[in-house]
Amino acid sequence: MDNSSNFDSTSSVDQNDHSVSETPEYSPFSGDSFAYCRSNSEASSLSEAVDDNSYASDPSPSPWMSVKHGAVLSRLGMKQRKHSLDGKSDDLDILESELEMMKERFSKLLLGEDMSGGGKGVCTAVTISNSITNLYATVFGHNLKLEPLKPEKKAMWKREMNCLMSVCDYIVEFAPTAQYLDDGTIIEMMTSRPRSDIYINLPALQKLDTMLIEIFDSFQDTEFWYAEQGSISGSSNHSSHSNAGSHSNAGSFRIIAQRKDEKWWLPVPCVHTGGISDKSRKHLIEKRDCANQIHKAAMAINSSVLAEMDIPETYMANLPKSGRSSLGDTIYRYMHSTDKFSPGNLLDCLKITTEHEALELADRVESSMYTWRRKACLSHSKSSWNKVKAHMADTNINDKNYVLAERAETLLYFLKQRYPELSQTSLDTCKIQYNQDVGKAILESYSRVLEGLAFNIVAWIEDVLCADKSMRN
Repeated sequence: MDNSSNFDSTSSVDQNDHSVSETPEYSPFSGDSFAYCRSNSEASSLSEAVDDNSYASDPSPSPWMSVKHGAVLSRLGMKQRKHSLDGKSDDLDILESELEMMKERFSKLLLGEDMSGGGKGVCTAVTISNSITNLYATVFGHNLKLEPLKPEKKAMWKREMNCLMSVCDYIVEFAPTAQYLDDGTIIEMMTSRPRSDIYINLPALQKLDTMLIEIFDSFQDTEFWYAEQGSISGSSNHSSHSNAGSHSNAGSFRIIAQRKDEKWWLPVPCVHTGGISDKSRKHLIEKRDCANQIHKAAMAINSSVLAEMDIPETYMANLPKSGRSSLGDTIYRYMHSTDKFSPGNLLDCLKITTEHEALELADRVESSMYTWRRKACLSHSKSSWNKVKAHMADTNINDKNYVLAERAETLLYFLKQRYPELSQTSLDTCKIQYNQDVGKAILESYSRVLEGLAFNIVAWIEDVLCADKSMRN
């Protein structure tokens, strides 16, 4: 027994010494061998299980422990050389780099984006919201064309989104349920179930996500191609300028659309002389309509989630004292003096030409709306509850602040419907910044990035259709 163990120990040590002499980068005395050993044990199936705790423990004087470690390192060294010969070392490097990236993002999530570790970071809800936004920018930020996503980008999006969405599996609510005992007795017990807003909205968002990826995958073999703004030929350049000129008059999805001024960084779609085929044009129209419906669904979910978030006290504290001073005399007189308020006519009279003007008006209307609502509530704050209930029936007729607040809300709704590409208002940004509900943060950020992606797809398809129309004409 002792002779055999000594023989095994000697052979193992010799083998380890041989591996160290040939491949010094995997020496047990270097720090790289530990990282390599862990990544290799996770990426491949070894004949024996590797105990990670043994590496973290203090070095043991026992010769058996050193022999075991040496044997494991030598096997891993041979495994690495075999993978290098088979041309699979690049896969291990990719897995190791992705593992390091996941470690970095997980650390930032725990630290609340405060790299000093002093506990001054943002809350978990804001960190997860920023993580989803940054992931979207990483995967789709450089994808400006109608083409399938690269496999590594698609895998990154699915893998990391599943990791971030896994938090929702543990967000539950308690509800009473009836339990039947063997003797027929019925008792009521509290059982946990997924929170209602997550249970309804998260599967819908995941379905919309899958549909958007399928739209990208459908553009495999296309009859159009892209050229950069500075490298297109004279005919293509003429086509793109014609496209930009006709884009604003074609009743497009983007009402404010001056491509040559605002979208100069996008590649220009090009088609052959005579345009694309009827089959390809029909396919583009179908995908545009599908993406348009996805955009509306994601925008509806995002609006409902934002509406459920609490208004931060900082926003209410910074409201103007008068709604009239916020809106201006022109808009205020139109809203106050008109018996039958028409928000569409008011927007037509304002003649909004840029998205910046539309967003500025939305901020002013929204702040005025909450200013009037606060005044309407304060007017009955000193009354008893019975008097408040008595006044509720006559509020729509007698309370001027309530009527102005309702009209401001209607105007804001029409403004967002007319300009669907409108950025988030100051109140929406403030809600996201001060929100502490992790479930709402995930739903809001997920729906927001899907809304932006769907809108971009609609815009890119319309650019191709406009280029096709200009070539056919």
